[in-house]
Amino acid sequence: MLEPKVRELAEGANFAALTTLMPGGQPQTQIMWIDCDGDHLCFNTEVHRQKFRNIRRDPRVTVTIWDCASPYRYVEVRGRVEQVERGPAARRHVDQLSLKYNGRPFAAAGIRSERVIVRVRPERQRVYGDG
Repeated sequence: MLEPKVRELAEGANFAALTTLMPGGQPQTQIMWIDCDGDHLCFNTEVHRQKFRNIRRDPRVTVTIWDCASPYRYVEVRGRVEQVERGPAARRHVDQLSLKYNGRPFAAAGIRSERVIVRVRPERQRVYGDG
């Protein structure tokens, strides 16, 4: 279950830093759009991306979400990728994220491979700058 502050930041138009592990063990961090479904943090990517290859090999991730209105207010979630959803739901999800962040559906021309929704089950959640 997501902590209320984690859910609040994930539901807003706030950005997340996703850290995965490369094959040699080095961390790779990318700025992402983020979402949640109540129990999981969710992000959307394409299957050809390095971050997707990383999570298929090692499902451990860290997600940091910061409040765009107050960047010293942020949450860190360490967890594991628990589920990957493919198909039409993943395409709809990237459109929902694009509407949240850009106010318009995701441009089909920007899609190079199959879209997927990645769900992260939290194992550790920390809230910073909220007190």
